[in-house]
Amino acid sequence: MESYDIILIGAGHNGLVCAAYLLKAGYRVLLLERRSVPGGAATTEEVIPDAAPGFKFNLCAIDHEFIFLGPVIEELELKRYGLEYLFFDPTVFCPHPDGKYFLSYRSIERTRAEIARFSPRDGDRYVEFIAYWEGLMTAIAPWFNAPPQAFLNIARNYDGNALRQVWRSIGSKKKLLDFIRTMITSPEDVLNEWFESEFVKAPLARLAAEIGAPPSQKGITSGMMMMAMRHSPGVARPRGGTGALTEALVKCVKSLGGEIRVDRSVKQILVEDGRAIGVRTESGEEYRATAGVISNIDARRVFLQLLDPADVDGADPELRERIERKIVNNNETILKIDCALSEPPRFEAYNHRDEYLMGTLLIADSVRHVEKAHALTIMGEIPDEDPSLYFDVPTMLDPSMAPEGKHTLWIEFFAPYQIAGAEGTGLNGTGWTDEIKNRVADRVIDKLASYAPNLKSSIIARRVESPAELANRLGSYKGNYYHLDMTLDQMIFLRPLPEIANYKTPIKNLYLTGAGTHPGGSISGMPGRNCANVFLHDRSSWLRRLFNS
Repeated sequence: MESYDIILIGAGHNGLVCAAYLLKAGYRVLLLERRSVPGGAATTEEVIPDAAPGFKFNLCAIDHEFIFLGPVIEELELKRYGLEYLFFDPTVFCPHPDGKYFLSYRSIERTRAEIARFSPRDGDRYVEFIAYWEGLMTAIAPWFNAPPQAFLNIARNYDGNALRQVWRSIGSKKKLLDFIRTMITSPEDVLNEWFESEFVKAPLARLAAEIGAPPSQKGITSGMMMMAMRHSPGVARPRGGTGALTEALVKCVKSLGGEIRVDRSVKQILVEDGRAIGVRTESGEEYRATAGVISNIDARRVFLQLLDPADVDGADPELRERIERKIVNNNETILKIDCALSEPPRFEAYNHRDEYLMGTLLIADSVRHVEKAHALTIMGEIPDEDPSLYFDVPTMLDPSMAPEGKHTLWIEFFAPYQIAGAEGTGLNGTGWTDEIKNRVADRVIDKLASYAPNLKSSIIARRVESPAELANRLGSYKGNYYHLDMTLDQMIFLRPLPEIANYKTPIKNLYLTGAGTHPGGSISGMPGRNCANVFLHDRSSWLRRLFNS
């Protein structure tokens, strides 16, 4: 049995970040990745090599914001390993059926002017709206970069500016109660309070719903920060695609002496006397961990599939049932479409300019349109009669991702993992077949082509990945790339459950990181960094723990 200090299950970007910090602290680290390439949801691959050679596609994550709210890039010196971020401006373009369109820039004033072309009142309100959410984000961000239940660590993250923003946000009884009300209400209600125009409300609702729930759902208003972050700190993509972040992290890990082994699916976490001591792979290989095992996969799979039930029950007899009953995945995931294009889409009826295609592009005709796109998926229905879309043309910002003069198209379409009434059929019994996924993709392309008529004739090749296929590729439960829903009841010190929210588990030397831990899914590296710090704190001397707890 090969022996290391720490074994990490999964080489997604959080696993790689966690490994890098532990390696810097002097530990010997092995990462085991089930796929043939590291990165998890953060990869860029040539997946249509025969029909579209030289076209590179982001297979899941694409637009990065949260990583700029933490110190991972600087502390791991990722620029040394080739990471270069390209910020885009404009940031959001959303055409509407009536000829209006929402267009935002990093400049709030420039965005106000664009909105004022159709609604001067909403243009002014937008400035106030973004100021509120930017202040709130500054006040909350220190929570992201610390274990969620380590209140002294969180307090140390607050500098003068953050403290001032806390006071501005909740510094009186009225402000505090307004804040509480805002956080427990729904994005739809918040938007109706602020704005009159559908062309403003609809794209903001669509971005808020990226959390993975309908805009009418209570407790997901933190998604409103998705728009504020497009102004500050801004939104960007790595040159070469999201996979360039993974490549930089891999180089960092290897330069520090870490090992990454791909095509190694972990079958079991080995436990002796209540302590995690290693892992066994599907192929029968065993690896010993003298200091700890850290999982970058979701808690449900860890405790219900990778551990002997007796080991879990011996540590906490209630934990397995609580994970089974309390951790929620609402059946919403994505159908992913990647296209190789001979030319970019052109929105000629909307004052088309190529710069509009650099950022995030949305098809969100109304708040109700967005609502149906999410609510139907939860009920197991495919909302493809009139699709709402989030899409990008990555090569408008980064031409290196396609042959000269050609382009790529990235489309995210929310869809159910389990199709209602089709249980037991299709891939993994979900109802998804090649015929169904391609029929849905046709409707999605039809919808987008109603705004950009040249689209269909420009498609050289396309790849469609159903929710069931996405789940298989990522190894995610019900295709949830966030590991579990990002609703208020499963966030911060409740994620994934209160008793395992600080990255630690009741099994000694077994830790959790990844999207299913605080602060949640997205490209940030924060769960990986926070988990590494918790591990290092546990291994430090009692005197050091006393002064750093």
